[in-house]
Amino acid sequence: MKFRRSERLIDMTNYLLEHPRELVPLTFFAERYGSAKSSISEDLGIIKETFEQRGIGILQTVPGAAGGVKFHVQAADEEAKGLIEELCGIMESPERLLPGGYLYMNDILGNPSIVKKVGRIIASAYSSPAIDVVMTVATKGIPIAYAVASYLNVPVVIVRRDPKVTEGSTVSINYVSGSSKRIQTMVLSKRSLPEGSRVLIVDDFMKAGGTVTGMVNLLEEFKATVAGIAVLVESENAEERLIDEYLSLVRLSDVDVKDKRITVSEGNFFTRKES
Repeated sequence: MKFRRSERLIDMTNYLLEHPRELVPLTFFAERYGSAKSSISEDLGIIKETFEQRGIGILQTVPGAAGGVKFHVQAADEEAKGLIEELCGIMESPERLLPGGYLYMNDILGNPSIVKKVGRIIASAYSSPAIDVVMTVATKGIPIAYAVASYLNVPVVIVRRDPKVTEGSTVSINYVSGSSKRIQTMVLSKRSLPEGSRVLIVDDFMKAGGTVTGMVNLLEEFKATVAGIAVLVESENAEERLIDEYLSLVRLSDVDVKDKRITVSEGNFFTRKES
């Protein structure tokens, strides 16, 4: 079946978007559409230019006989800025206040549109490094982790507080919570993470960083490497920050229960991304 150029462009674009960071040989597209490699190269040139102009991503050309193209997600600064401003506006609502000064965030984490945007922005900051796995701790970080992983085309590993029979043998460690200073436990299935993996740690909220530190220590048991740490929201008022190198989208500065006021601002996303 012969495809028109317009049909090829649509189908190729869709395929690349659904297979980020995957090396796609030119012969794959040539055979898929019954077209010459020269025609495929011209089509990819159009897609590459459009991706870059629209801030969708980068189409990397890999030369050689075993080469091809790879799509890397990329979010423009304007897109990231817009999302962060949207998140700050949503989180400033006094209706989010819960007893004890906690914030209600389930509606944000349960909103597919917002979570997808968050995943895209975070993934864009880690699209180039060789990341093998996205890791998070159950339960609220799971939606963000899967959103990020979908753009990086890698599996998700979930650390739990208690072992599950269905996960087989596990590795467990004790860690000290950075905020409550209590000793807690986290476990991870031995089958879930190959040795030497490069891991991106993702979480929804970080106060002092005790939970993230626990995941970092757990990775040492698997001889894995921390490729990055990203959180949706960080607390500015942590007495002792246990983590120095991390990326955040939103910074929570103050929660005034009496006056029902929540103060949030832009996180360190842009400064960390540039460094």
